Amino acid sequence: MSTSPLSLSVLDLIPVRTSQSSAHAIAAAVHLARSADRLGYTRYWVAEHHNMQAVASTNPPVLIGILAAQTERIRVGAGGVMLPNHSPLVIAEQFGILEAAYPGRIDLGLGRAPGSDPMITALLRSSGAVSEVDAFPRNIADIAALLHPDGASLSLTSGREYTLHATPAATGIPEIWLLGSSDYSARLAARQGMPYVFANHFAGDGTTAALELYRRGFTPSETLDAPRTILTLNVSVADTRGEALALALPQMQQMARLRSGLPLGPLATVEEAAAAPMAPALLEMVERMTAAWIIDEPVAAAARIRALAAQFGVDEVMLQPIASAHTGADMATSPGRERTLELLAAQLLIGEHLAAELLRAG
Repeated sequence: MSTSPLSLSVLDLIPVRTSQSSAHAIAAAVHLARSADRLGYTRYWVAEHHNMQAVASTNPPVLIGILAAQTERIRVGAGGVMLPNHSPLVIAEQFGILEAAYPGRIDLGLGRAPGSDPMITALLRSSGAVSEVDAFPRNIADIAALLHPDGASLSLTSGREYTLHATPAATGIPEIWLLGSSDYSARLAARQGMPYVFANHFAGDGTTAALELYRRGFTPSETLDAPRTILTLNVSVADTRGEALALALPQMQQMARLRSGLPLGPLATVEEAAAAPMAPALLEMVERMTAAWIIDEPVAAAARIRALAAQFGVDEVMLQPIASAHTGADMATSPGRERTLELLAAQLLIGEHLAAELLRAG
C-alpha cells in the first residue's frame, strides 16, 4: 500500500439491476455517495443518459440536488450534462442555484454527445443538427459568462446592451470541466483554458495522445492557470479476483450487447450473468474488457490505478464502480459497488487501519 494519498473520485450512472425500481436505484446511489463522502473521495459525479433500462441517471441537476443534500463534504457534479440537449441559459440557471445552495461543492462537467438515440434526441431540445455541435464552444463560453457574478453581456439589434445572470446575486461559480474522449475535446479544453476529463472508461484508446494535445496547447484562463486533468476508469474490486470478476461480468455483458447493437434490459445479477450464454463475438469483447478494466483484489487493483495515474500524469482518477449484486441483495443498496470504494479507500486514500475504524464506526 502506498503511503502517499491519491486523489480519487466517483462516477455513477446509477445502474438499475433486475427487479430494481428507479426509486431503489436512486436510494442505492444516495447510500453510495454517503460512503464516498465518509471515505474521503473528492467528488461524486452523475451522468446523463436517456431511455436505457439499466441506467437511472437521466437528469444530473435533479440528482445533484438530491445527493448534495444527503452528503456533507464531497463535491457533487455532472459527468456530464450533454450540452447539445439543453439551452445554455437553463444549464447555467440550474447550476447557479445548486452552487448557491451548496457553495464550493458543485461541479459542472459538459459533454458534446447526445447521450441517447435519435428518437430521444428529437424529443429533447436538440435537433441533432451539425450546427448545434459546431456551436458547442460558444455555448460553453455562454454558460461560463452567465454563471459569473458579472453576468453575460448581450447586444440587442436595437443597439441596447443587456446583461443576463444565471442567478441574481451569485457569490460563487461551479467548477466547469470539459469531458471528452477525442482529440477535438482535448484541443477545445486547452484553447478555452478549462480542466479536462478524459473518458477512458468509455473510449479506452487515445488517452496518451489526447492528454498530450491538451497539455501542449493549454492557454491559461481567468479560472485556470495550468492544465488540470482527470482520468476515468471502470473498476470492480472484491476480496478476491474471482469475486471481482463475477461482480463485473453483468456490466461487461451489458457493454458487449450495447456495442453489438443488441437489445438491452436491466443490469443482470451475478447469478443471471453467470448462467447467460454468450456468443463468441460477445465473449471476445468481454475478454478484452476484463484485460482493460480494473477488476481485481484490493492490492493489485490499487497498484494498477496508481500506475495508470503516473503513466498519464493526471491530477485525479475518477472511478466508475461497475460491480453488480448477487440475487437477493437489498434493492436499495449496491453492496458490490460500496465494497469497491471501501477497499480502494483503504489502499489509496486513508490507509487500512483508519479505513477499518471508519467502517466499524459506520
